[in-house]
Amino acid sequence: MKKSLLSMLALAAVAGGAQAQSSVQVMGLMDGFAGSIRMAGDSGATKQVGSGGMTTSWVGFKGTEDLGGGLKANFALTSFMRINSGTPGRFTGDNFFSRDANLGLSGDFGAVTIGRGLAPNFLPTVIFNPFGDSFTFSPLVLHANVGLFNGTGWTATTPSDTGWSNEIIYSTPKFGGLSGNVHYQFSNLADTGGNSGKKNVGANALYFNGPLALTAFYERDQLTNPTVTTFSPLNTKTDWMLGGSYDFSVAKAFLTYGQANNDLTPKAKTTSIGASAPVGAGKFLAAYAQTKIDGGASRKTASFGYDYFLSKRTDIYAVYMNDKITAKSTGNSFGVGIRHSF
Repeated sequence: MKKSLLSMLALAAVAGGAQAQSSVQVMGLMDGFAGSIRMAGDSGATKQVGSGGMTTSWVGFKGTEDLGGGLKANFALTSFMRINSGTPGRFTGDNFFSRDANLGLSGDFGAVTIGRGLAPNFLPTVIFNPFGDSFTFSPLVLHANVGLFNGTGWTATTPSDTGWSNEIIYSTPKFGGLSGNVHYQFSNLADTGGNSGKKNVGANALYFNGPLALTAFYERDQLTNPTVTTFSPLNTKTDWMLGGSYDFSVAKAFLTYGQANNDLTPKAKTTSIGASAPVGAGKFLAAYAQTKIDGGASRKTASFGYDYFLSKRTDIYAVYMNDKITAKSTGNSFGVGIRHSF
């Protein structure tokens, strides 16, 4: 009896030690708004309850295991969702775990991750504009990532989504505030016909030092995402951007410039400026982006908003946006929403 009790206590101690070295979190973010959306070229406004006014809603699991010696195993399985309808994905047909479906190892060398994860363009774009990852109201994000299907012919400048499937990512350790990520996406298609050797490659760099932050990214893409096929007709697309921000305490300023080009269409050049300023328990937000197509139309979008923090995890916001494309009807949008992370 005494030996059995000692054995049980020993097993419990071992189990407790294993648990202390591993963790799995259920986490996510819910964001919903009510308002009226009219983009440039729309025939009329759409009054709606929408999802993802400031951040695309998502839910999922992330975990890590301490393997000893500074080495860790990591995984992430997270899914976008639309809380206004309870529908998974950012849009109809989006992969269920289109936000994250990856695992890898990290340590003093940095991190290596395989599966579905971020594209090189994502972090530089969302960190270096005052509206963050708002796919509804951020001028820079809208120009880069959201095409319009209303007769304007507007195509997003980002070549291949904000996340890539079938990829390997190497993330460097930090060197005095500087870090980077190298991305390589396999097609996972048979090497026949025009598929042979097709891939997406890219990299980004992020630098943070006190009030100053700088970024850059570059992509060379031959594959579509989230469903992976080769661009038709076997096109190659490139995209790059430089950006910076500076926090003056009374206000934080943002500036970016980038170009997108491919074998078949004229070059697109995008400039964005913005600022955020603390006011009360929240902050005032203002942003402007302009994209010029060589020999073609230009698009100009401006947004103004106020984001009020009820707590560290919950905020409410109000945003107004004006959107213009050459020779098309002007769009005016507004929304009031709430965002909660867990």
